[in-house]
Amino acid sequence: MLDIILSNQREYFNSGVTLDLDFRREQLIKLKEIIERNEEEILDALKFDLHKSHEEGYMTEVGFVLGEIEHTIKNLEKYAMPKKVKTPKAYFGAKSYILPEPYGVALIISPWNYPVQLLISPLIGAMAAGNCAILKPSELSPNTSKVMANLINKNFNNRYVYAIEGDAKVAQQLLKQRFDYIFYTGGTNVGKIVMQAAAENLTPVTLELGGKSPCIVDKDINIEYAAKRIAWGKFLNAGQTCVAPDYLLVDREVKSQLVESIKKTLIQFYGNDPIDSTDYCRIINHRHFDRLALLLQDGNIVAGGRLNREKLYISPTIIDDISLDDPVMQDEIFGPILPVIEYTGLNQAIDMVNSREKPLALYFFSKDKEKQRFVLEHTSSGGVCINDTIIHMTTKWLPFGGVGMSGVGKYHGKASFDIFSNMKSVLKNHYVFDIAQKYPPYKTPIYKLRRLMKFL
Repeated sequence: MLDIILSNQREYFNSGVTLDLDFRREQLIKLKEIIERNEEEILDALKFDLHKSHEEGYMTEVGFVLGEIEHTIKNLEKYAMPKKVKTPKAYFGAKSYILPEPYGVALIISPWNYPVQLLISPLIGAMAAGNCAILKPSELSPNTSKVMANLINKNFNNRYVYAIEGDAKVAQQLLKQRFDYIFYTGGTNVGKIVMQAAAENLTPVTLELGGKSPCIVDKDINIEYAAKRIAWGKFLNAGQTCVAPDYLLVDREVKSQLVESIKKTLIQFYGNDPIDSTDYCRIINHRHFDRLALLLQDGNIVAGGRLNREKLYISPTIIDDISLDDPVMQDEIFGPILPVIEYTGLNQAIDMVNSREKPLALYFFSKDKEKQRFVLEHTSSGGVCINDTIIHMTTKWLPFGGVGMSGVGKYHGKASFDIFSNMKSVLKNHYVFDIAQKYPPYKTPIYKLRRLMKFL
């Protein structure tokens, strides 16, 4: 079946239908209308899978992708326009430009934590660039996966866009096929498998992975604002966010104040018992719950720490007295557990960050512009947000993605169009005259060639 679907999509792409900008625009408008018409059903599915409130589901998923579609439709013609570039003087009269062209048939594999946003957002780029696409939503968010697959398959020609549900075996079968582009969002270990599979056919990839994104907090901050922004970024979706602050590195002079302020903020956000809050999400399944529960064995729990396996509930938790060798500091937490480590100088904090793999995001809270510059210059990460968390990946004008072990390639806004496009270089020459010196037999002295080469 996979062979047939892929063959049909390749045939459809080769027909040239998707090259037409009007066609691309119509399909994006259709995608927007489908999501708008079925908003309630999508939000209900997110509630079933992750206990997301409709408000959070709209803000982080449905509303997010609708804004991305609108932005892309508005700018599509500009994105697709050939870009003129300079031509060497040696080729006087010739013209040079860069022509975006679609790759062909793309495979998009999405995760469970934001099962709408991380499925549709890359699809927008693939459609805008003129590709066909096969989608593989995550089986770990089954309700949302079913809803999204049904909406895609009922409303789009399967020779153009098609969604295939299934477990890891289905993903493995897909990766054995030859695609023209692969876009994967998920964990680093599976990302390596995807890249190995892509290498068999030299298929270009975008890997949106993760890692332990640090949050460095200077003593020169607004405690109240910092606490709210850190708590929101960390405990949104119960910490199951690839760019969530993974751990806090806090100047020892403000550590106790900040921790107390975060504790008060958590009560403001979720009440005295977050299990009763309609705004606090749940862990996706029992396997992840058990993994997270083991991380609570070290350090000193100063807030939260309550577990309910039956309800997949782990309260927003802050752990103090953590060392870099503790299990909670080894891998990305991906849950509502916030370790706190104090530092005595900014260099010490930066050394801790740089001793690890490059993270997907880095957060720095400080009013000091010189310290901000220092952190930007002496750390490497996919993205940086200063004096806030997560919002850097919500803007359509900033490319989002990782570096090193946290990912390959960036998307959102124009970057989404660009990654699904081959930027074809074109030089258009004329027949007015020719440069004799470039042809053999070569009789031009090298000293003259040196002069001529300066015109290239």
